[in-house]
Amino acid sequence: MSNTSNAKREKGAGSKTASRAMDKVHASLRKRYRAEKRFRAYGLISVVVGILFLVVLMASILAKGYPAFRQTFITLDVYLDPGVIDPEGSRDAEVLRLADYNRLVRGSLQIIFPDASGRTERRKLVALVSNGAPFQIQGLVMEDPSLVGQTLTLEVPASGDLDMLMKGRIDRSLPESERRLSDLQIGWVDTLIEQGRIHKRWNKALMTRGDSRDPEMAGIWGAVKGSFYMLVVTLLLSFPIGVAAAVYLDEFAPRNRWTDLIEININNLAAVPSIVFGLLGLAVFLNFFGMPRSAPLVGGLVLAVMTLPTVIISSRAALTSVPPSIREAALGMGASKMQATFHHVVPLAIPGMLTGTIIGMARALGESAPLLMIGMVAFIVDVPQGFMDPATALPVQIYLWADSPERAFVERTSAAILVLLAFLIAMNALAIYLRRRFERRW
Repeated sequence: MSNTSNAKREKGAGSKTASRAMDKVHASLRKRYRAEKRFRAYGLISVVVGILFLVVLMASILAKGYPAFRQTFITLDVYLDPGVIDPEGSRDAEVLRLADYNRLVRGSLQIIFPDASGRTERRKLVALVSNGAPFQIQGLVMEDPSLVGQTLTLEVPASGDLDMLMKGRIDRSLPESERRLSDLQIGWVDTLIEQGRIHKRWNKALMTRGDSRDPEMAGIWGAVKGSFYMLVVTLLLSFPIGVAAAVYLDEFAPRNRWTDLIEININNLAAVPSIVFGLLGLAVFLNFFGMPRSAPLVGGLVLAVMTLPTVIISSRAALTSVPPSIREAALGMGASKMQATFHHVVPLAIPGMLTGTIIGMARALGESAPLLMIGMVAFIVDVPQGFMDPATALPVQIYLWADSPERAFVERTSAAILVLLAFLIAMNALAIYLRRRFERRW
């Protein structure tokens, strides 16, 4: 009986020990499961917060930028007075160019508002119209001198302040001393609205003109062309040189301390701040070689040097991703090392090389710091027509407009940012398409 009772006690003690062990295991599992759930929740919260910040940022830029794509215009009946434009009737191009077209604009406004008699009132009245209106009339007369003596109904751009008023950016309820338009000017604007002379149209100047001191006449086309010329130079230099360097280092270079040193320097150059490359361009291309400032050629050279490490690294990664069996099969069939590389390996690595190059070009498109160092921060009105003409870039244009005090430049800054983001998204989308279109899975 005693042996049986002892066995029962030992069995009960063993079952209790096993039960306690299982309880500890289950408690540990529950603790780990809770920790895993918390980690997943933290990750999800981080993603949601990041998306919210991105949405808020994009919504803010879009809300400020989209009004810039529409511009306020004033309809005026402009009499092209021969006594003002061409008193002698010679129709000489130089005489037509130097005529006082501001006087024609003032005369058209005074016909609508004859009570504006004093000098101060006339100055305020003319301030409702953009400074570009006389140049618009000048262009029409220079194009067709037979218009002299006629009365034309023209839509001329309104001033930046009037444009801001029509877009709700100027609060009418503020005291007169706290807004840029006086009560008298707002009264004139209301009269023009009642007469149907104020309209909003697509802002063609924003997409077709260069920079200007007047926000209503400022455009991004000069900056877009400058960026295009620079990217062409960058692509023509960085892609072939970067691919050639990657092919040599990955396929032909001997493994020694020198190649290790070169690889370390390439990786370090990829992490160097972009402004350092601007200092390099200032010292080498401008000071040593004497190349012109603000030229897209110089900007392209600087961006090519900056982009080169990225192209080399991505090209080497693409070459490494090609299976060794491709090389071995080519060599086994009697191909030389160069034939195996350029006939088999490089064609298979081209999609990855193109993807890395496009990403590097997208980075170069958004850079402004190195361009500031080579003088591309200058105020450039004319649209560049070549690689050696003075130009600016889209990021630099955004920087210049963001520093302008006029309220109308704020929305044009946001509009330029939207255009830049559209280019960056398009380039990254192209990189994704090329990768998925030509990528091979091994």
